Amino acid sequence: MAELTTLESLMEMGFDRNRAEKAVASTGNQGIEQAMDWLMVHENDPDIDEPFVPPVGNVVGGAAVTQSPTDEPSIADPAEGTAGGDGSIDVDDPSKVPLSEEERLEQVRRLEELMRLKQAERRERERAEELEREKQRRKDGQELQHIRQKLQDDDMKKLSDQRMKEKMEDKMARQRVKDKIARDREERAQKFGVVSPASTATSSQPAQPTPPSPTSHGPPPTKKEYDESRIQIRLLDGSTLTAVFKAQEPLAAVRVYVQVNGNTPEGQDFTLLSPYPRNEYTELDMEKPLKELGLVPSAVLVVIKK
Repeated sequence: MAELTTLESLMEMGFDRNRAEKAVASTGNQGIEQAMDWLMVHENDPDIDEPFVPPVGNVVGGAAVTQSPTDEPSIADPAEGTAGGDGSIDVDDPSKVPLSEEERLEQVRRLEELMRLKQAERRERERAEELEREKQRRKDGQELQHIRQKLQDDDMKKLSDQRMKEKMEDKMARQRVKDKIARDREERAQKFGVVSPASTATSSQPAQPTPPSPTSHGPPPTKKEYDESRIQIRLLDGSTLTAVFKAQEPLAAVRVYVQVNGNTPEGQDFTLLSPYPRNEYTELDMEKPLKELGLVPSAVLVVIKK
């Protein structure tokens, strides 16, 4: 019983002759499994159906392929009775006889089953690779999220430490003002409010109240100092946020507040703008206190894209 050649087997399985010839030539005519693997790998190549022109001396289907200047490229056709190196029919060899219809169908059935197994293995391999890529993508996403969270936590910690430091400085400044006011009151009392000891000894009547001196009313009222600022922030989508900040906090604290509590798209770079009078704040302004920028006791800021 003569076996079908690799080329014949592929054509029996439904592959067109052009693709079958390419597969046999590309795998060096090493067998049906290698040819099937090549076809499955290259089935989506853009040039898979371009006419096959075998190189001189290449073997397809067991016969050497030659090309002359006057003849079209040809491939040895087993049906013509030419000799085949891998089992093609040779009419001069009495030991090789054609396959019966039943034998041919059985061989095609085995080859189709082999092809189904190869395709199943390929699909399973592709699923495993896709699963591994998805796992790696999720892992990379989690690592990126962790890095972003750590950076945000670090920024919030720095801001919290800075606010704590500024609160302590404000407290110390208020205490110094209170001490100075107390000293001033004591000095004024000593200067204008002390009664002479001689007059209290010789006078038997109750002492008459001394009319207040024009200078005993104390210093003129000073301008009120605000230690907080109420900021209204208009976001990119038109919505607003309102928050209260310390007067000594830098403008960067407002920007961090917008990043944490606003709906600004992730990765969107923005800055702040004072509409009246119009003033777009720079990175240098971000380090200045709200009080120095004239944003105390209240202000309206607008978020704009850079």
